[in-house]
Amino acid sequence: YFMHLETFEQVHVPEELIDGHEFLKEGETVEVVYHTDTDTVLSVDIPQFVVVEVTYTEPGLRGDTATNTFKQATIETGGTIMVPLFVSTGDRIKIDTSSRTYIERAKS
Repeated sequence: YFMHLETFEQVHVPEELIDGHEFLKEGETVEVVYHTDTDTVLSVDIPQFVVVEVTYTEPGLRGDTATNTFKQATIETGGTIMVPLFVSTGDRIKIDTSSRTYIERAKS
């Protein structure tokens, strides 16, 4: 469900209309496009970049600094993404939601 920021009305949006839903955090502001005559949601545009916490990934080995080798990580929204070997559980990372790719470790 989404909440309209002006009317506070709750709006149900089917998951399949949200491209990149696995990166959407609670409280995130998104743009919802809907048909005014039928009040039907047409699409949901999420931010191009999000910062999320890695909740689980296999530990890297000491000296793993290669940036062209990746491993899978689970993020706080429940989604998964491929990250470089040096990323650890608890790190905050920036993700490009349009390409579903790791960009960088987030600045503190």
